[in-house]
Amino acid sequence: MARSRRSGSINMAFEKDLIQVPIEQICPLYAIRKETKDTVKYRQVVASIKDVGLVEPLVVVREQSDPEKYILLDGHIRLAILSDLGEQNAPCQISTDDEAFTYNKRISRLATIQEHKMILRALKRGVPEERLARALNVNVKSLQDKKRLLDGICPEAAELLKDKQVAQTGFQILKKMMPMRQIEAAELMVTMNKYTVSYARSLLAATPASRLKDPETPKAIKGMSRQQLELMERESANLERELRLVENTYGRDHLDLVLARGYVSKLITSARITRYLEKYHSEFLPEFEKIKETKA
Repeated sequence: MARSRRSGSINMAFEKDLIQVPIEQICPLYAIRKETKDTVKYRQVVASIKDVGLVEPLVVVREQSDPEKYILLDGHIRLAILSDLGEQNAPCQISTDDEAFTYNKRISRLATIQEHKMILRALKRGVPEERLARALNVNVKSLQDKKRLLDGICPEAAELLKDKQVAQTGFQILKKMMPMRQIEAAELMVTMNKYTVSYARSLLAATPASRLKDPETPKAIKGMSRQQLELMERESANLERELRLVENTYGRDHLDLVLARGYVSKLITSARITRYLEKYHSEFLPEFEKIKETKA
């Protein structure tokens, strides 16, 4: 919902009712490429729609110049699948905002932990594992692995990663760490905005044996010797300490820099000060100009 600045009233972001729209009247913003249709994720969505139907409706906005047409804001893959399956109509939610970028900037995609929770809810409601696996286009064993995703993950780490796109293998790597190290690793992932398997492996490589759940089992990282692993552990510990120090002062330092930039920008707008700098400190003026031109 959006609040009107003039009247103080609240405008609905979507029309109240879902409607069935003929697919031929929906205008996508781009075409789905063949490479996309060959991906595992695409096949999973196809299998899900075939088995349980369309769960999430398309999001469209009415075309102002043609009331019979609708612009597709979200759901391009679902629309392509419905079209390929020969469907004539699609359930749609009508948006009152015609900015596709604004809509997609705010939408939250299904994260790994969210998928895990969805699977648990479906199983709790009595959906057979075979049917659920077929809908997700995975085998039963993979479904069971997804079901056990958070076994061995401490709640604090799971909370940090609940809306992040972390690969299932990444969680398996975290499970090798002690709870406190899991939390530190999750915080580093969030801070660095890196959720790849390779980054998770690097965090594992930098974890001292005393902070692993099975310290007796030596870490084996392909292409790295034991001495290199120990060096990485020390360097990682130093980097983490430096990161904590930067985090503690980042907000204050950023504010100081913004205020300093504003002050310098105001100074050099004065013709009198500019003439003084040109006459007595000419080397400073170009640097002040750079500061002024720097984005806040």
